[in-house]
Amino acid sequence: MAAQISETDQIKQFKEFLGTYNKLTEHCFMDCVKDFTNRDVKAEEITCTEHCLQKYLKMTQRISMRFQEYHIQQNEALAAKAGLISQPRI
Repeated sequence: MAAQISETDQIKQFKEFLGTYNKLTEHCFMDCVKDFTNRDVKAEEITCTEHCLQKYLKMTQRISMRFQEYHIQQNEALAAKAGLISQPRI
């Protein structure tokens, strides 16, 4: 049976998502959109915002991977300290 996420936790996660989305949108907009004299968005502005978003997503993915690696190392170190597994070879 899959674990259920409480409604309070779902709301909290959604608020965090919206906060992140708003920060990212503002950051990319401020960096990329420069011309307000025309109603149309320029091709350069579109390209800039796409690159901005891609960079953010890649950075987030890399941080997540490093965070997981760190926790695996910490868990292995704790298990080794407790005598549950042998020390990792370096």
